[in-house]
Amino acid sequence: MARYTGPKTKIARKFGQAIFGDDKNFEKRNYPPGQHGNNRRRGKKSEYAIQLMEKQKAKYTYGVLEKQFRNMFKRATAAQGITGEVLLQLCESRLDNVVFRMGISPTRSGARQLVSHRHITVNGEKVNIPSYQLKAGDVVGVREKSKSLEAIQNSLSNSSNVYEWITWNNDTMNGTYVAVPARIQIPEQINEQFIVELYSK
Repeated sequence: MARYTGPKTKIARKFGQAIFGDDKNFEKRNYPPGQHGNNRRRGKKSEYAIQLMEKQKAKYTYGVLEKQFRNMFKRATAAQGITGEVLLQLCESRLDNVVFRMGISPTRSGARQLVSHRHITVNGEKVNIPSYQLKAGDVVGVREKSKSLEAIQNSLSNSSNVYEWITWNNDTMNGTYVAVPARIQIPEQINEQFIVELYSK
């Protein structure tokens, strides 16, 4: 299965959240997709359906496929701490996610592309693996030759997000992944406990 490249608003409507970022179309129609729109009566979801939907939401949000996500869950299970929280921390520690959080790209899919095309460095070395797991203290930057890219310049000029666990310097175009974020510092509306329950069956 390839990465999802279909209509993002349709997926956002499915989950009732603009999981891919600002979406004017979602704001106009923030109810589930379907032929009968908002008039359709929807039955109560089963426990399994709720758990599955939460897992799908997390996968779409971070742009992770099932095999990768399951492997991260195994790592989270083996690690110290609360499994669900560790799982989200692993997602947040991905290089493409941190590039997005730093404002280098307005979307995670855009951040993934920048990493894949070798525009991003970690501790001064080019890294082209979007799933690369950062450690506290790692310095993420824009490659010297890529600093003038219009897409990066526009994203940085429009970025206003500030996170306690990362720093960013617009002048040098690099930042530091200061620490693994605590659950309360992760803004995504994901109920990680449902995901743990689903995989634990």
